Amino acid sequence: MAILENFARKIIENVSKVIVGKETVVEKILASMLSDGHVLLNDVPGVGKTMLARALSVSVGLNFNRVQCTPDLLPSDITGLNILDVRHNEFVFKKGPIFTDILLADEINRATPRTQSALLQAMAERQVTVDGTTYSLSKHFFVIATQNPVEFEGTFPLPEAQLDRFSICVSLGYLGRDDEMRMLRKLEKIHPIDSLKPVCDIQELDEAKQNVKQIYIDDSILDYIIRIVSRTREHEDIALGASPRGAIALMEISRSLAGLRGRDYVLPDDVKEIVIDVLAHRIILKPEARLMRKTKQEILNYILQTEEAPIKSET
Repeated sequence: MAILENFARKIIENVSKVIVGKETVVEKILASMLSDGHVLLNDVPGVGKTMLARALSVSVGLNFNRVQCTPDLLPSDITGLNILDVRHNEFVFKKGPIFTDILLADEINRATPRTQSALLQAMAERQVTVDGTTYSLSKHFFVIATQNPVEFEGTFPLPEAQLDRFSICVSLGYLGRDDEMRMLRKLEKIHPIDSLKPVCDIQELDEAKQNVKQIYIDDSILDYIIRIVSRTREHEDIALGASPRGAIALMEISRSLAGLRGRDYVLPDDVKEIVIDVLAHRIILKPEARLMRKTKQEILNYILQTEEAPIKSET
């Protein structure tokens, strides 16, 4: 899978000109993109979430739109609406920002549940319905949504059904001292995003997605995924375990990661690396577990430590 590895290297290196020191996170987001998933960035303001989305869209040569979610944002502000054309005395559909390749829904938890639900059909089916008419979206439609995990005033928490639509939930986090110094040096004259150029085209992206589908995943790995997901449904501290969609996301993103790293087969370590990113936002802890200050990450790490992984040689 040298083609996929080279594709990943070009994208990650290009995005790293703008987003410093976050190659692992960029790789996971790219893996989600290649598996036709969507990403939720759960992080504090100012760490580069918007820049990451813009840099990714430029690198791959895709169209990009940004929606700033606020309580007064209407569903039609995202999907579009029919407007009366007085010259021809007929209604004409004006497309909303959702008609793009990469959509950044900034601070999605500040939009009302009605507006949040406007994204559900689009994320699941790559189409929207307005006034009874269904419109298809781009085949590469990819949502990157952000939310602030600290500030909750004036927010509307995402319901479980919508959280489940996101393949992974990741955080960029703060930079180390050396990386922050590199970032400041890059910003001394002009912002790197202004000079960023595409490093691949739509055809290469299509080929990369097709190559991901050829990655081999052994039955023992699939069984390992099922056992992990099942443990979340049976754990005494978890009120709601991961859905079958969570198991699908584990499989698909594991395949993407394997391909991006130059392998044509999946290892247990590929699954282990993304379990928290894929499953943590899908499970709900029991009230007593939260009172005891237990975290989803701790519980998932315990499941990984106690669930025997298949032994697979690198052949």
